[in-house]
Amino acid sequence: MTLPLDLMMFAALIACILLGFPVSFSIAGVATLFAVLGWVFGVMDISLLGALGQRVFGLLTNTVLIAIPLFVLMGVILQQSHIAEDLLETMGRLFGRLRGGLGVSVVLVGALLAASTGIVGATVIAMGMIALPTMLRNRYNPELASGIVCTAGTLGQIIPPSTLLIILSDVMSNAYQQAQFAQGKFTVETISVGQIFAGALLPGLTLVVIYILYVLGRAWLLPNDAPAAVQLDDKPSALEVAIAVLPPVLLIVAVLGAILGGVATPTEAASVGAIGALLMAGHRLGAKPWLILAGAGSLLLLGIVSGLAPVHLQRSDAGTSDWVQGGLYAMLALLGMVAIVAALKRAWTADILKPALTSTMTVTSMIFATILTASMFSLVFVGLGGEARIEQILTAMPGGATGALIFCMALIFVLGFFLDFVEITVIVLPLIAPMLILMGHDPIWLAILIAINLQTSFLTPPFGFSLFYLRGAAPPEITTGQIYAGVAPFILLQIVGVAIIWMIPAIPTWLPSIVF
Repeated sequence: MTLPLDLMMFAALIACILLGFPVSFSIAGVATLFAVLGWVFGVMDISLLGALGQRVFGLLTNTVLIAIPLFVLMGVILQQSHIAEDLLETMGRLFGRLRGGLGVSVVLVGALLAASTGIVGATVIAMGMIALPTMLRNRYNPELASGIVCTAGTLGQIIPPSTLLIILSDVMSNAYQQAQFAQGKFTVETISVGQIFAGALLPGLTLVVIYILYVLGRAWLLPNDAPAAVQLDDKPSALEVAIAVLPPVLLIVAVLGAILGGVATPTEAASVGAIGALLMAGHRLGAKPWLILAGAGSLLLLGIVSGLAPVHLQRSDAGTSDWVQGGLYAMLALLGMVAIVAALKRAWTADILKPALTSTMTVTSMIFATILTASMFSLVFVGLGGEARIEQILTAMPGGATGALIFCMALIFVLGFFLDFVEITVIVLPLIAPMLILMGHDPIWLAILIAINLQTSFLTPPFGFSLFYLRGAAPPEITTGQIYAGVAPFILLQIVGVAIIWMIPAIPTWLPSIVF
């Protein structure tokens, strides 16, 4: 009888992670151990590991993944400069006097921060320190308040731009190509980050609407759970709302508009977002407002006019008008550079630049280490026959393609109780996604379903990251039990969201079909 080393390998990985070993070392160690065991028992050809170098090189030269550190830096700078706090305070004053209004404001701020930062930890901690005490002072049910903060913070994983969607787009594109090769197609199509971003936009907004309807419905049915606020300052003026809301909205439009409009690649748009966040932080920290606004405006104008009327001064037939045009572009670029330097100086003196860069390097290193070691894990797993076993399991599922997808979604949901979204995305999905696509599921629709499922992993105990983040930031009167009880209804709402996307495939597929 042949040992099921592939299944044992997966079980060993989960055991190592639950024991508390660092994730990337656990993945690499388990892969190495089972590669040796497979070779000893004659189950695996050890020469397969020779392909590891090629996989590592392919990862390091993957231009799509360069967007990850840039988007992380954008989010960390916005969080460090306390822009999120201003937004929370203003929106709370705006909606607070409506029954359930504070909860609605937290959800809306979570959506705005998701689209401008994409970092779950930063959003949950900021709202846990600012919005949660405010809701408690206004007699909100502690469980409901905790659940709203945790769930609104996780929107950063489904509303673009987010690191989850970037990694998922790369994994799904590879799976889509594998499926096409298996079908005998050698002129293959790919899936871009822009398509996944476009596909995730409407589902993310659908979840926002579901959360808001739940909060308002609960406030109507149980008025004592979410009463109208009584301990708030006066309602903000239109100017105050505009000052708080417009900068993040403009940043969102600049980043997502550049990607969806085909003006910039995701990596280029990520650099736009990082510079935009830096300029916003410089303005917030007291840099000369006229200089920041002039610099931001000049860079925006430069991006538009250089796209509409590019100039090529290296050409031999460049005339006087071309040189004048080039000079104007150079002046716009110089003004933008001066504003960036001023913002950097303010960020440095305010002591937010160094922590922001350190946090960015930490998060980026963790993500890339996991992706690198997961590549080794999947190589060994395939060598041990795991891919064939998964194919047998999925094809044997009752209900055909639908039954296989239900099984995979349930598997991802259960794994979310124990594993991080990065680990599930780079270890599990490359093994099951090609087979699901071969069964006829649309890759973009499938990617968005999986993304919402992975978003839920931040809420599911015992290892839901949002729960840990809120536990560290919440007031002492909030217990761990209240946090767990508070997220339970929102986990059910996530399942409702998945069901809606499942039954109405046009929600994730309509916008990509229009834009691309």
